[in-house]
Amino acid sequence: MGTRDGAVRLSAAELGGPLGERATLVQFSTAFCQPCRATRRVLAEVAEMVDGVAHVEVDAEARLELVRRLEILRTPTVLVLDADGRVVRRAAGTPRKVDVIAALGQAV
Repeated sequence: MGTRDGAVRLSAAELGGPLGERATLVQFSTAFCQPCRATRRVLAEVAEMVDGVAHVEVDAEARLELVRRLEILRTPTVLVLDADGRVVRRAAGTPRKVDVIAALGQAV
């Protein structure tokens, strides 16, 4: 299975957290990743601001099979999923809040 955006669908069971009604921000993190903390804060704020958007954090080290399947190469990596769990955007590194909100525009 390829990991082209839109080709991959993820379920709540795979992610270990509920999908948002309109969109889901999925963050792949590791325990000692400093930028992951800032990313967690940004995504949590956006999820709180935008109705129907959930933030799910995935421990990359505990979920290596999923990391390999999605070709996650570094942390933090953020995936934006639409309401059906399809990946519509992905980005590595700490995102800016304005960029996350813009990416959500593609998902909802």
